[in-house]
Amino acid sequence: MKAVVYKGPFEVAVEEVDNPTIQHPNDVIVRVTSTAICGSDLHMYEGRTAAEPGITFGHENMGTIAEVGPGVTSLKEGDRVVMPFNVACGFCTNCVDGFTGYCLTVNPGFPGGAYGYVAMGPWKGGQAEYLRVPYADFNCLKLPEGEEHEKDFILLADIFPTGYHGCELAQVRPGESVTVYGAGPVGLMAAYSALLRGAKKVFVVDRVPERLQKAEEIGAVPVNFAEGDPVEQIHAQTEGMGTDKGVDAVGYQASAGGGDTDREEPAIVLNSLVRTVRATGMLGIPGLYVPSDPGAPDEQSKQGMLLVAVGKLFEKGLKLGTGQCNVKRYNRQLRDMIIEGRAKPSFVVSHELPLDQAPSAYDKFDKRVEGYTKVILHP
Repeated sequence: MKAVVYKGPFEVAVEEVDNPTIQHPNDVIVRVTSTAICGSDLHMYEGRTAAEPGITFGHENMGTIAEVGPGVTSLKEGDRVVMPFNVACGFCTNCVDGFTGYCLTVNPGFPGGAYGYVAMGPWKGGQAEYLRVPYADFNCLKLPEGEEHEKDFILLADIFPTGYHGCELAQVRPGESVTVYGAGPVGLMAAYSALLRGAKKVFVVDRVPERLQKAEEIGAVPVNFAEGDPVEQIHAQTEGMGTDKGVDAVGYQASAGGGDTDREEPAIVLNSLVRTVRATGMLGIPGLYVPSDPGAPDEQSKQGMLLVAVGKLFEKGLKLGTGQCNVKRYNRQLRDMIIEGRAKPSFVVSHELPLDQAPSAYDKFDKRVEGYTKVILHP
């Protein structure tokens, strides 16, 4: 089958690889109909992780079941399904407690597993024609038959739940104001989720015009950090108080503002949020931070140690929540909101392309050119 294979920094290729097979009675094989390129894939693509050449990328996957293992009880051939990016067993302590992003079974020695991602276990990615799904009864979310809502449902694999998770970490409540740093797909989903949860005003900070335009289209207030200190811009619109809550949807590859917009400052979003959110507010941090970054701008950051304004955070009595999304906590209710017409997250999708165009899509998405905000590949 064809699959997107990592070759080295800034290079992927569509190659022939072995078809997946049933290896455990509770496996299924899914014929992939949609698979998305995620911003976190770019960390590997750019050589900013320990990923070795040969990884099959792709943790945002959906399709129809082509083969069913003999131990599967709730699924059948032909079922349309979407899978959380988290690979989880369903029965370990963390899974039972709802922390499926930190499964203790699927990646021995490390809390959590995922498809097609460095250090997240042996699970092949789904930017391919077929995907093996383990613990399938637990990991597959059934969808209505047909092709309706394809662009919406694929976002249930990661970015819609992750954006919602950012709001959950910040405990966004109706009537509150929220600042979201980053207007990439997850940031837009966080802003959208804040509005779905009843936020009265949502600011979205970025510098890419197409992204800020999408934020404005959903009713958020765009803030371009290339035009001035975003904290000052937001304080000027909140009577100097700042917002009630804040979400970091950027992570460790954050860029500085001002005249040097390409200089990386890994802690700049965290420190900006500390300044932006009012005293006793709360921060949600779904943006990715890693314990090792070979491309970091300084030695401390290379070891995952960032200079964060903890003193100011303490002084303001701020609370924070961190960590990757436990997708299964949210994907059923978000699926049902899509089905009922209450949510349409596909507004973030900019391009739908055949799998063969993955190398070009990665290049353009990485460079933020030609309006590339969210790309869906169709094998």
